[in-house]
Amino acid sequence: MNEKFFELKKEKQDRMINAALLVFSKYGYYHASTDEIVKEANISKGLLFHYFTSKIGMYAFLYDYATRFVTLELTGNVERNETDYFTLYNQILDAKVAAMAQYPYIFLFLNKADEETQPEALAEISERREKYQRIMEALRERADITKFAPGIDYRMIGDVLDYTVEGLMEKNIKSGSFRADLLLEEAREYINMIRDMSTIRAQDI
Repeated sequence: MNEKFFELKKEKQDRMINAALLVFSKYGYYHASTDEIVKEANISKGLLFHYFTSKIGMYAFLYDYATRFVTLELTGNVERNETDYFTLYNQILDAKVAAMAQYPYIFLFLNKADEETQPEALAEISERREKYQRIMEALRERADITKFAPGIDYRMIGDVLDYTVEGLMEKNIKSGSFRADLLLEEAREYINMIRDMSTIRAQDI
């Protein structure tokens, strides 16, 4: 990757990054087309390859950039000593929505990259992917599960939350009028409902 990319105006950087996030999230590495990326970014193909010498160069940069950006948002939004399960989940959600406010397709891209099997792409992202997964797992492992009601499987609750939030993200993005604040508001309603259904309330003790 040409370091001069970061000398571009931020608007142009983000336009190129968002275009690549969109195309790679739709098609995965192998089927993604640089022609579609440059069309979405409204730039020439020559300019794309001036900064990224190949499609794999663009993909590797994009994965590294996306995971670093999300990690930075997590650092800013998740309190170091927070352990309450749902408070922690909401703080992680805050970080994700903050990332999406700038790069709406970032988590669709990362989710697609989790499924990536193409050898050339895997060779470029596997080390960074494992590091990112360890960061996310470490956050989840901090969560205090003792407040769940008897008989409640906290792992299943985690799956329900993840599927719900990911579904809301995809629905809001594909609506064509994505707003991070509205996504956060809607997601919080579901999270609060699931919290109230699955945890021990003070009056129940």
